[in-house]
Amino acid sequence: MTVRIINRSGYPLPQYETPGSAGMDLRAHLQAPITLAPLERALVPTGMFLELPTGVEAQVRPRSGLALKRGLTLLNSPGTIDSDYRGEIKCIVVNLSNAEQRIEPGERIAQLVFARYETVEWLPVSALQETSRNTGGFGSTGTT
Repeated sequence: MTVRIINRSGYPLPQYETPGSAGMDLRAHLQAPITLAPLERALVPTGMFLELPTGVEAQVRPRSGLALKRGLTLLNSPGTIDSDYRGEIKCIVVNLSNAEQRIEPGERIAQLVFARYETVEWLPVSALQETSRNTGGFGSTGTT
């Protein structure tokens, strides 16, 4: 798939770090470092603008290393970038640690994964097909 991109960050384009990677890292496009207090959040720009094909979304997801090592993750995760959005990709970063965390310009803060989706046409009905689970909800399939 080809995706048109504008890069206003001055950093390299997002890329796959290994041949088996599903996501490409996004970098913080900051003029100066920012510090997040515990439980504080910030909208961090990336300097990236996409033109996605119809039927494709870009999902903005946390980086596992940042979450584990520093307690930094993303709210509204995964965040969806729709195919008709043309604005800058920004990440809602939150500090879930007990200490201040500093985000440096150019630091990898999130990852971008692309996914195809279907558009739904509703078919109103008066009943749904029954299954063995039927209306069983949270925890209804057991604990083992």
